[in-house]
Amino acid sequence: MILNRKSVELLAPAGTWDALEAAVEAGADAVYLGGKHFNMRMHRNKDTNFDDEMLRKAVEYTHAHGVQLYITLNNLISVEEIDTLREYLSFLNEIKPDAILVQDFAVMELVKEMNIDIPLHTSVMMNTHNEHAINKLKEYGITRIVVGREMTLSELSLFKERTGLEIEYFMHGDMCISESGQCIHSGVLFGQSGNRGRCMKPCRWPYKLIDENTKEVLDTDDKHDYKLALKDMCMYRNIPELIQAGVFSFKIEGRMRPADFVRRIVATYRRAIDAYIADPLGYKVNEEDWKDLYENRVRDFTTTFALGQPDARAIGYDGSREPRFFSNAVEEPGFQDEIVKAESSIQKENPEKRHLAVQVSDLECMKAAIENGADALYLSGEVWKPKAPWNLKTIEEAIRICHEKSRQVFVMTPRTTMRRECGELEQFLSAVNQLKPDGLLVSNLGALKLAQDNTSLPIQADFSFNLFNHMSARFMKKNGIVMATASLEMSFGQLKSLVELSELPIEVIIHGSYESMICDHNLPALTLPFNHLDNPEFNDRHYALLDKAGEIHPLRMDQFGRDHIYFAKDLCYYPYLEKYNGVASFRIEAKDYSPEVTGKITRMYREALDRLARGEASFSETDFAAMQEIGPRKLGVGVYRFRQSMNALK
Repeated sequence: MILNRKSVELLAPAGTWDALEAAVEAGADAVYLGGKHFNMRMHRNKDTNFDDEMLRKAVEYTHAHGVQLYITLNNLISVEEIDTLREYLSFLNEIKPDAILVQDFAVMELVKEMNIDIPLHTSVMMNTHNEHAINKLKEYGITRIVVGREMTLSELSLFKERTGLEIEYFMHGDMCISESGQCIHSGVLFGQSGNRGRCMKPCRWPYKLIDENTKEVLDTDDKHDYKLALKDMCMYRNIPELIQAGVFSFKIEGRMRPADFVRRIVATYRRAIDAYIADPLGYKVNEEDWKDLYENRVRDFTTTFALGQPDARAIGYDGSREPRFFSNAVEEPGFQDEIVKAESSIQKENPEKRHLAVQVSDLECMKAAIENGADALYLSGEVWKPKAPWNLKTIEEAIRICHEKSRQVFVMTPRTTMRRECGELEQFLSAVNQLKPDGLLVSNLGALKLAQDNTSLPIQADFSFNLFNHMSARFMKKNGIVMATASLEMSFGQLKSLVELSELPIEVIIHGSYESMICDHNLPALTLPFNHLDNPEFNDRHYALLDKAGEIHPLRMDQFGRDHIYFAKDLCYYPYLEKYNGVASFRIEAKDYSPEVTGKITRMYREALDRLARGEASFSETDFAAMQEIGPRKLGVGVYRFRQSMNALK
């Protein structure tokens, strides 16, 4: 590969006009920024982001200086925002930025419907992390992928080679410890979703690591409390590796940063990139520039996953360099449910019998759910250690048992399907297809593509697709999905609109343990002395994070070594079942439950749903009281205490 000035793009952020000018003057090849609506930086909307007239001028200004301009439209869109989104897309098509960054499938669907001819780039929030997803996205005019931050440069290089698309990579700035698009902590707890540009950053809170069963505090050192506070990405000393891996666009994070900060960062990287392109073999890090970059840092620096699995040095444990704390830990809601009680019922025709599905992680829990009235069983894609994952033998047995009882059984795929999982999935799905379950429940576009290529089974979409509106549901239906699970960040009012308008059957999770974040880190091992060869049983223990509000967040490790962080309270929508008209399926998340609890919870919901079908009141005070006593955690309404997940129009 012979390098030249156009081999690499230096992509700078801008939240204000001064920052835009600074980025261009400092040598950026391209700038990305957001309008006043529909972007991932909504907290400071009064003094940052660009109104329509400023956007028009920004396009003119950058193009006059030979610089490209990308506009972020990269948050989840709720139903009440669709009409405004149409107007905004029409405006963008008029002013012609060089690309739009997207997360929500609704944007892709509308761009196609409205014949908009602006190139589309996937936002990192779309969590694109395998080549199979790219093959689907190409059909919608995607020309560039902002890859997941958990991807190493070696994986990225192969990804680039196999897809042929431009790769954009965050190489400097603020980083999330959760997989992008898969953190719902802020949205559920505060009604301000990180997927909708309003993250309150619970990852920056202090936590103690405890034994979940005994409640023993395992780390007493107060200097290590900020366990999820990832340091800032900095690839300045690894520019050769980035370029040779095939990264085209070097992305700097920082749309909320002032102009002088943007100018310094862009100029520093500009000099380094140009020096390497001019003389790759003779390239040497400019130590004066490095010193200036380091001394003016916000947080300390890390290379996270770029060069391999990060260790404890990637975490800012003492919190001393956190520039701002957006929130403090608060108690999760119980049944502060005045808002949801006041909502009117969904207006859609009900099926003759209400359909009840239960996700389970082993045969005994599955049998308990069947005996107590589950219509469909979901065999979980991830299983928490020390349990063994589903294998072909246990899946075959599960199918036999379910079909003997005239129950449906669906096989789930893991939420994250990187290169390893995709390699395993291809073989696994071909074998599962021969076993003839009733369908599959897939987790992302790549898993959908693999399922379609290797099976003839009906396919449903899991909640990790972040379904938030009926246009996204239309996209899913066109792409072969037969039923989709609603986002766990939607208020009841927003769910009501989705169900009423959707052409696709919608499943709702109504009860169970649910995850706030998924992390590609072994969080306990980063804090405690651990050698995976000497002490493999370390990962079989159940740990938890204790926050300053006294809430306990269980940690669960899956068979792939990823940590899943639970909410402190389990979800419970039992008191509101009469409102859910027209819902295609009611789902219980029981994969962290014992067989006894699974059976009892399933029975209570089965009986309530059957009462509804007979035209009777569904609620039983006795069952509701028992429900709150038998589970492993307290129960609550989550996001349903809010009228809406705060939208992008305010």
